[in-house]
Amino acid sequence: MDASSPPWRRLLEEKAMLTLDDVIALSDLTEDEIDAIVEHEHCPEIVAAELGNYLVHSPDGVPMLKRMILEDIAAAEGREDYKHALKLRLVLRHFVETYPEADATKASA
Repeated sequence: MDASSPPWRRLLEEKAMLTLDDVIALSDLTEDEIDAIVEHEHCPEIVAAELGNYLVHSPDGVPMLKRMILEDIAAAEGREDYKHALKLRLVLRHFVETYPEADATKASA
């Protein structure tokens, strides 16, 4: 194995199995962003990490992820969970800073 090998290949060669932490680290999303996908999609964290990784690298995926977070914010506000809504707004802010193309979409917080 040489130093130019992709990180996932090194992980697979070092370990027999990827852990949830490995999948999250390889997803290009934060744990909070993955948690927002879990909340929106009602799926296990590892599935959300894989879905998020797929969407972040697909042409329409970043706007879809932004929309998920916005819908999570609306749901939190709808149940008057303003503390959680604020946390999700911070997640959204970080997401838009990381993926500027998300800010170019029509959806806004």
